[in-house]
Amino acid sequence: MALVNQVRIDRWLWAARFFKTRGAATEAVLGGRVHVNGERVKPSKLVHAGDTVEVTSGTARRTVAVVEVAERRGPASVAATMFAETPESRAAREQHALERRLARPLGAGLGGRPTKQARRRLDALRRAQRRER
Repeated sequence: MALVNQVRIDRWLWAARFFKTRGAATEAVLGGRVHVNGERVKPSKLVHAGDTVEVTSGTARRTVAVVEVAERRGPASVAATMFAETPESRAAREQHALERRLARPLGAGLGGRPTKQARRRLDALRRAQRRER
């Protein structure tokens, strides 16, 4: 992976694996979901090591510090070294994930329709409960 001093924000977001495609990264920047050093930017904005980038993806917001920049997308292990997430951002993201998990309606995690074997076990359990009464 070629290291450079500065690179476009849309290329950096793609290379750091925040988005699957460069087009998706460009759309996010144009949509106002990416801020560099607290300011809304265009896809052509150049980022340098030391800049702060805020990325909103879905309902999750991540604040990261740019550690290094690269124009090409490389392995995920290298992409993970290109930024450092702030502790506040990590804590807020984990709290948000916990709130989403707790806000699910009852029965949402039960899965789909039971299998034939599971239905037979449920029927047997219900028959046993009826006999006890």
